[in-house]
Amino acid sequence: MSTHETDHDHDHDHDPALQARLRALPGQRMPPADGWARLAAQLPPREAAPAAVEHPGNVVALPRRARRRWWLPAGAALAAGLAVYAVAPWRQAPAPSVLQLQAAAMTEQYQQAVASLPGARAAEWQPALHELDESAAQIRAALAQDPRAPHLLGQLKRTYTLRLELTRQAAQAAAAGLTT
Repeated sequence: MSTHETDHDHDHDHDPALQARLRALPGQRMPPADGWARLAAQLPPREAAPAAVEHPGNVVALPRRARRRWWLPAGAALAAGLAVYAVAPWRQAPAPSVLQLQAAAMTEQYQQAVASLPGARAAEWQPALHELDESAAQIRAALAQDPRAPHLLGQLKRTYTLRLELTRQAAQAAAAGLTT
């Protein structure tokens, strides 16, 4: 706002005649009763709409609109996209993580070590051995779900170590003819 405009506004604040005329104005103005009619008369005429066909009784048929069939191409495109996604040859299982590869190598070494031990085992050792096998299977399943969990690899190693030690003890007990 310029200085001139500010000075101009202050000049009117001190004009008593202007202040009196402003106070004399009505607080609210009501629009004239025929305002809409006068406004409608000033508007350009509308284009004529197609006449509705009258049917017997109170029923009036409306003119038909052109149907928009945008959903047909959109639905076809969606179906084609889903079909391509479902049969795409490039969809492959993700590559195993480093931890999963280490777990697979550890499992292979464990199976070789168990196979090298004598086969005779005392029956009373079997529930403990079975429990350790179940624990190892659960740890491998957890590692498949969370391939970036290094603590699972440590648990698997401890479980295999315990299972091998227990298998050795069972084989020695069976060879010696001892029971627990």
